[in-house]
Amino acid sequence: MSQRPDLSIYKTIVLDCDGVVLNSNQTKVDAYYNTAKRMGGSDEQAQAFVDYHIKLGSIPRNDKIRYYITEIIKQALTPELFQAFMDTFTEILDETLMQCEVAPALMDLKQKTSQAKWMLMSGGDQQELRQIFPRRGLDGLFELGIYGGPTKKNEHLATMIADGTIQFPALFIGDSRFDHQASTGAGLDFVFLSDWTDMPDWQAYCTTHQVTVVPHMHAL
Repeated sequence: MSQRPDLSIYKTIVLDCDGVVLNSNQTKVDAYYNTAKRMGGSDEQAQAFVDYHIKLGSIPRNDKIRYYITEIIKQALTPELFQAFMDTFTEILDETLMQCEVAPALMDLKQKTSQAKWMLMSGGDQQELRQIFPRRGLDGLFELGIYGGPTKKNEHLATMIADGTIQFPALFIGDSRFDHQASTGAGLDFVFLSDWTDMPDWQAYCTTHQVTVVPHMHAL
């Protein structure tokens, strides 16, 4: 399905970060790989970390790092080791998130949807996003705030629907299976952006679930 939604009807628009606002999916993949290597992992272990990250999609990194430590390198999950991985990942990612491309049509979309309030919702770390977006001059686009891990998207959505932050009709623009499931499960409309996604089987998934697909923000 590729019919474009009528953006003028929405009161709230929720945007995913990686692969939607920022061209950062490959950046995240590289960060997982390089974190494993920097922490002494082999090429095979680093690749297994990347594969697990892609399989899980946009859920917070805490769970992925716990899995890497216990299941891939089979070490005891101590608070110290967990924190060392978290700190290494954050350091590597911070360097790259400051450089990756912003969706070219982001400002156009903001003007076109002036009736709606925007919110950023990411599987990435909330504290990190709230530091990076102001540094990149993007925080002002999101009047309703910037939200991320370790809280999962479906939990954020439930909270903000309950307290009235999210007003309906509402649209979620994402690029992963979890974006689709979390948003439609909460009663939001959903559009899948395909150009920057790293979801392996997105065509089959979107066809099966009759998801509206557009290649990039310009097409909205």
